[in-house]
Amino acid sequence: MPLRLDTRDAGFVAAFDDLVNARREADDDVSRAVSAIRAEVRERGDGALKDLTAKFDGHDLDITGWQVPRAERQAALAALSPDLRAALELAAERITAYHVAQKPTDSETIDAAGVRMGARWRGVDAAGLYVPGGRAAYPSSVLMNAIPARVAGVGRLAMVTPTPRGETNPLVLAAAEIAGVDEMWRVGGAQAIAALAYGTDRIAPVDVVVGPGNAWVAEAKRQLYGVVGIDMVAGPSEIVVVADAANDPAWIAADLLSQAEHDPTSQSILFTDDAAFADAVAAEVDRQIATLATGATARTSWDANGAIILVTDLAATPALVDRLAPEHLELAVADPEPLFAAVRHAGSVFLGRHTPEAVGDYVGGPNHVLPTGRRARFSSGLSVLDFMKRTSFLACDAASIGRIGPAAVALAEAEGLPAHARSVAVRL
Repeated sequence: MPLRLDTRDAGFVAAFDDLVNARREADDDVSRAVSAIRAEVRERGDGALKDLTAKFDGHDLDITGWQVPRAERQAALAALSPDLRAALELAAERITAYHVAQKPTDSETIDAAGVRMGARWRGVDAAGLYVPGGRAAYPSSVLMNAIPARVAGVGRLAMVTPTPRGETNPLVLAAAEIAGVDEMWRVGGAQAIAALAYGTDRIAPVDVVVGPGNAWVAEAKRQLYGVVGIDMVAGPSEIVVVADAANDPAWIAADLLSQAEHDPTSQSILFTDDAAFADAVAAEVDRQIATLATGATARTSWDANGAIILVTDLAATPALVDRLAPEHLELAVADPEPLFAAVRHAGSVFLGRHTPEAVGDYVGGPNHVLPTGRRARFSSGLSVLDFMKRTSFLACDAASIGRIGPAAVALAEAEGLPAHARSVAVRL
């Protein structure tokens, strides 16, 4: 059964602290194993990838092929039903429009001293896109990772995805074609992240690696940050729903289960101010789990990590939500704006009764690659900025350096750096 808490209970503060601080990442210490894989790929390159793919994914890359040919992706797209192709293309169109509006612009100004300064934005040369292929094989993840990179102006998109027993998911292939992926490699796991970071004879290195994955993938990204840029270290999925009794309990139950079905370590939490509604949602969750093909996973997640929290006033929930800093936050109330204004920490917020989190996973527009594990306190969802870097620039003429240069000389001398001081002073 999920955890039940009530803010009026004497032990609420301690129990809520335990909920906030509970670890849901994999218990296994994968750091040492990932470190060994990383070293093996750096040392042996393609040979390591071939051996590790045979070990973990059960196929020989020399037989199944290292890359998925463009023609195979095109054929997968052509074979889609018209409705499914239209859905993918609508999703791509909306994701593109959102991220185009997000793209930063160059800036330039001349200040009162006559100094010209500003910044310019440029995309990285190459990006690596990790797309899960084991428990989760999602074409939506292809679109969410590749499209912002394309919008940012990245020159080369190299996608890696595990293909168990050499089998590919046609929807993933079709999405890669729609998103304009340049290369699609049949490798996954920590070894794929290492290959993208270090490069091998076959796979050229990239500048940034993005995309969700299991604990091994997340740990590989963490270890290789600095060799390459990364978007984030992601953990299990999570959703917090703030709902009043005017909602249909079946709707809210479905929203909670939309994340619970991802993984046994996912987390779904309901805040409500009505005890009878809380009971109705709990009953509806139990009823719906029995109808889901993913019911076993959802049941484990709901029972082990789910929570229903009763509050006296929904106006008090933003402070509690901020403690959780959830990946997804639904504000299922008639007027969500006051609550939205008060929330500081959430990966993505879904406003009103008719905005389920799941619509954001596919066709909403904003990115669904979001910070988990309370990391929304200090990080943001995937965006074009993850594929771009800012270069500042400065230009002085004789008059402007004459105005600001003496202060630079004084500061350099105070810091004990005479060559710095002379570099400016010779121009005065």
